[in-house]
Amino acid sequence: MLISSASVVQMSPQTGFPSARVDLSEANREISQKNSQSPDDLPEENKQQLQKLQQTDREVRAHEQAHLSMASGIAQGGPSFSFVTGPDGKRYAVGGDVQIDVSEVADDPEATIKKAEQIKKAALAPASPSAQDQRVAASATAMMSKAQAEILKKNSPADEGNQSGQSIDFKV
Repeated sequence: MLISSASVVQMSPQTGFPSARVDLSEANREISQKNSQSPDDLPEENKQQLQKLQQTDREVRAHEQAHLSMASGIAQGGPSFSFVTGPDGKRYAVGGDVQIDVSEVADDPEATIKKAEQIKKAALAPASPSAQDQRVAASATAMMSKAQAEILKKNSPADEGNQSGQSIDFKV
């Protein structure tokens, strides 16, 4: 585990005040050197694997960032990633997700439509949406349709027949 800060303040459990400063920068350098290997020192097969991991990492991060940028206000935190350790000892993102709120807005179909539009935009934001992204977009479209139907139902007269009260007979 790497700790990025140069020092850590340890708190005394009894008083809650700082009890000592511990400098971890040298320990971090040693761990980092042990866990990582220069790409030049790797066999050719591992170099190719490393290049593929680096490309995947860039694509995964860009994909999730695209979701996040369009999910403003409905995102439930930042992106989460799944990682693998490469032959150089570094971690590379190979999968990820952004959690978004996909619930309808209670008793407000107009707001639900706006939210569903945003969900769909967020789902389809990456250059290459995944199958899961496509499913989320389809669910958002269904949410929009349902909300539009609620609006139509609310705005239509109670008697869906002739509004004038007269009856019309159709003969075939």
